[in-house]
Amino acid sequence: MKWSLVASFMFHPDILRGLGVTLQLTLLSMVIGLSLGIVLAVMRLSRNRLFSTVSWLWVWFFRGVPPLVQMIFWFNLATLIPNARIGVPFTSVTFFSWDMNQVMTSFSAAILGLALTESAYAAEMIRAGIQAVPSGQVEAANALGFKSSQVTRRIVLPQALKIVLPPIGNDLISMLKFTSLVSVLATPDLLYSAQMIYARNYQTIPLLLVATVWYLVLTTLFTAVQHAVENKVNNRSIVALPRLSLLGVRAGGSK
Repeated sequence: MKWSLVASFMFHPDILRGLGVTLQLTLLSMVIGLSLGIVLAVMRLSRNRLFSTVSWLWVWFFRGVPPLVQMIFWFNLATLIPNARIGVPFTSVTFFSWDMNQVMTSFSAAILGLALTESAYAAEMIRAGIQAVPSGQVEAANALGFKSSQVTRRIVLPQALKIVLPPIGNDLISMLKFTSLVSVLATPDLLYSAQMIYARNYQTIPLLLVATVWYLVLTTLFTAVQHAVENKVNNRSIVALPRLSLLGVRAGGSK
């Protein structure tokens, strides 16, 4: 093993471009997945039967189908729907039309597969975090005349955030590793870039070690950021909570 060969490829232009694609896939998938997860968690906790059922079915489906299967499906969606259009139903009137071969690229298919899978897991984590907030805090806020939006923003979410941060951090690291699946779609991520190089020079092990080192570097950075955010949130005093609790006790005592 020539470690000098490994070092020489660490900052190869193709490797760095693949590293950038990997970061884009990771961050975009997490942002989209978490955004959908928040909506799904709220729907699941809703008293509306339709909303809670739709959320449950979404979580059940996308948590059960492997992300690689989803990515391959989305990538080949053009064979099922060659053109997507927006127009008047049951007529030839079309306002907008898209060629699915151009829209559903390997990058788009990868984002969809990763983000939809993440949305299902994020929904369950966020739902559990919200349900873990003591109901007494919400009742005290309601008794003091706080609006439901204020209760959610100032009482529920700050406490739920502390609970869901560690699993979300773990999901971020898992997402980083899941991005290696996109090499199946020939998406030029870190792993695929390494594969293309060793397909030309036959230095398979050195190039795989280069990819391994970069994955470890990114994992270490994400872990450090996760710990820093957790410490900041844990050390941050939530003023509204003790104030509400104190006022609630006084109100009860004055009655």
